[in-house]
Amino acid sequence: MTTARAAAPWESSWEGLVTSALLGTDRRTPPVEVLAPGKEAPVALLDAAALHTVRRRAGLLPAPAAEPPALAPPDGRTRLPEAAERRLGQLLADRAAPTGGSGGRRGTAPDLTELLPQWLAAANRHGYAAPAPALPALLDAARARTDLRPPALAFAGPRGLWLARLNPEWKFALRGGSGGAVLPAAEDAEAMRRLWEEGLFAERIALFTAVRTRNAETARTLLASTWPTERAEDRLMFLDSLRDGLSAADEPFLERALSDRSRNVRSTAAELLSALPGSALAGRMAARAATCVSMDRTGGGQVIAVEAPHECDADMQHDGVVPVPPGGRGERSWWLGQLVEAAPLTGWPARLGGRTPEEIVALPVLDGWADELHAAWCRAAVRQADARWSAALLGAPTAPPDAGPGTTSLAERAKLLATLPEAERADWVAAFVSAHGLPEAFQLLGGCAVPWSGALGRAVVDALDIARDAGSYPWSFSGVMGLAERCLDPAEVNRLELLTATPDEPEGASPGAGGYWSEAFQRLVSTLRLRALMLAELKPVQGQDQGRILRARGQDQQTQRVQGPAPGQAPGPATGAIRERIRGREA
Repeated sequence: MTTARAAAPWESSWEGLVTSALLGTDRRTPPVEVLAPGKEAPVALLDAAALHTVRRRAGLLPAPAAEPPALAPPDGRTRLPEAAERRLGQLLADRAAPTGGSGGRRGTAPDLTELLPQWLAAANRHGYAAPAPALPALLDAARARTDLRPPALAFAGPRGLWLARLNPEWKFALRGGSGGAVLPAAEDAEAMRRLWEEGLFAERIALFTAVRTRNAETARTLLASTWPTERAEDRLMFLDSLRDGLSAADEPFLERALSDRSRNVRSTAAELLSALPGSALAGRMAARAATCVSMDRTGGGQVIAVEAPHECDADMQHDGVVPVPPGGRGERSWWLGQLVEAAPLTGWPARLGGRTPEEIVALPVLDGWADELHAAWCRAAVRQADARWSAALLGAPTAPPDAGPGTTSLAERAKLLATLPEAERADWVAAFVSAHGLPEAFQLLGGCAVPWSGALGRAVVDALDIARDAGSYPWSFSGVMGLAERCLDPAEVNRLELLTATPDEPEGASPGAGGYWSEAFQRLVSTLRLRALMLAELKPVQGQDQGRILRARGQDQQTQRVQGPAPGQAPGPATGAIRERIRGREA
């Protein structure tokens, strides 16, 4: 008869050890084979757990080797110049010079993180490829800042998209942008079909956009082939991609989308259709709006009368009118606003006595409906990108901000300004700043093209100078100053030098304000110089001499100097060409 062998410590159940550890050895005594003479129960339990852990690890079988990732696709774009590559590394690492300040002061060093979007936009305009070593930092920056994602993914290219597949933290790139997608050749129908049916969403959006650019009808056919099986959020994004190049040929597809099972898809389809003044939906909305807005005959035909809808019927809801208003909003005014903003603006002059948009918005409106009617016209002008109506609703920039003909909201005014041509927009904002100063101009300035026009830049700098002379601290204008650093034309830097000196503080000025303003203007000047240098680094230079030239330049230099050849030596072709360019710029 054999005697039963006592179980060794490592043979005890792992689950039993875990249970004893969780409940405590006082409440759950460890197995007998774990306890040893001279050892307290907790110590014996931990010894057994350590031994059991080693045994489990030693017996672990290796997992099968994973398939290696596919090779990174080629990127045929131009290689980034050496100096620009170093600058990119600095921007991504945010290696700003020490400010030397205290108490939260920014000092005079440029804010490199705010210059990265501008650098990426310029690099993309030149068609440069991102350096492979910079891709991880570039994707990390795009993950942290959503405003960077479109330009960063476009710059990262196909290799950035390839790399994003290997890190879950970069999964945003697989849906959030299409700039890095590798697309099949236009004549390869089978490859296009396979990518459309099996590709990542970013790749499918890129494919749809590219095909739509070449042949909009083919793109619509491609989208219609999988439309019923697409997820609601994907259908919404595909519809949104129709905004670029929207035309009357898109109307049949959008009309069908009005019956989509997703409310957001239906609403977007209705919005797009209303942006087509000749669409059937726009005609239906115009007919409904015409029954609500007309000239009041009892007032001599010089007053607008409004009769808001009394119900929101099924046909209105089918055309995108939302029946339930938000909290605090009346039903009738809610329905009226939706009808007017979806009606073509081109129909109102005939409806309102042959008047121009400027004359229409100046007419009085009965029964307190003016704000509601003008707000709806503002939304219509933005949706239909009608610059004439936008200018009329904005009114004169010198008029008091709370007395505009269309809207007193700065956010709505910024939207109206976006429909104006760039030059007209800059002139309007420049006149607004000159008349009213900077406190209410921040949102308007953000919508102006970069770099700012000469008139707009001068208006902003003059307003900052006036604020400095008033003796207040510059912190109240930090937002505008930050915009000026990013948006002023670097060519204006010499004119700003005078403002970097510390002024005499007037009586009643805030203590030390002059020094703070001097510091702020010094930072503005150094940022403008850095922007000029960044753009110069990105420009291709003949003979691949760019790195040598830019290394010889200091960031604080205002002009470029290129050393001539040694005495008795003829200048090389590259040096001569560069010198001629510099002479041309100085002239």
